[in-house]
Amino acid sequence: MRKLELGFVVTGSILTIIFLIVVNFITGSHPIWFIYPALALLLGSIGIYCRQKKNYTLFSILTSLLLILFLIVENYRSTPEYPWFLFSVAPLIAWPTLVYLGNQSKKMTVAVIGSAIIILYYLILNVLLSPGYPWVMFPAFAVLWWPLTLYHVKRKSYFKFSIYASLLISIFFISVNVISSPHVIWAVYPIFVVLWWPLSMYYFVYKRKLEL
Repeated sequence: MRKLELGFVVTGSILTIIFLIVVNFITGSHPIWFIYPALALLLGSIGIYCRQKKNYTLFSILTSLLLILFLIVENYRSTPEYPWFLFSVAPLIAWPTLVYLGNQSKKMTVAVIGSAIIILYYLILNVLLSPGYPWVMFPAFAVLWWPLTLYHVKRKSYFKFSIYASLLISIFFISVNVISSPHVIWAVYPIFVVLWWPLSMYYFVYKRKLEL
């Protein structure tokens, strides 16, 4: 029954894609719009096949490769002079890598090395593609939460996590403020809000544990 279901889905997807290609070129080859529903149909077929085989690593690999190929085609069609598809390559490669590693991805070494590689990747893109503004601080800020959160969750040091997380957020907003708009001091407002996090953790969690 499952083989019939898979065969029906694959055959239906192929016939639908062929039909869309024919309609696209009969009605006018510009723009080429059939690739958008074709992508959804291919992803659906891949998803059903991998679910039946219970091979989620294969699903992540094939999906990532298909999405990268799709973005390359879109990049070449729309703005071939600027390779913006490169910005999405890192997360699309990180996804199947983490799925393949499985429980190994919960280790601090994987988190630290993975974060360093991603930050370095975006730093290189920043320098080569748009050196005028250090936008690498935005993906770096997001990625640094991975090892920071993993480290404190493993040790159940939630109060310390709130302190270091607040420090990370404060440094991020100060950096953005200084680089983007140094004449207007606005970073104090989000920092003021963030400081309530470790303060509330201290009085309502950490201090109560000390009193017990």
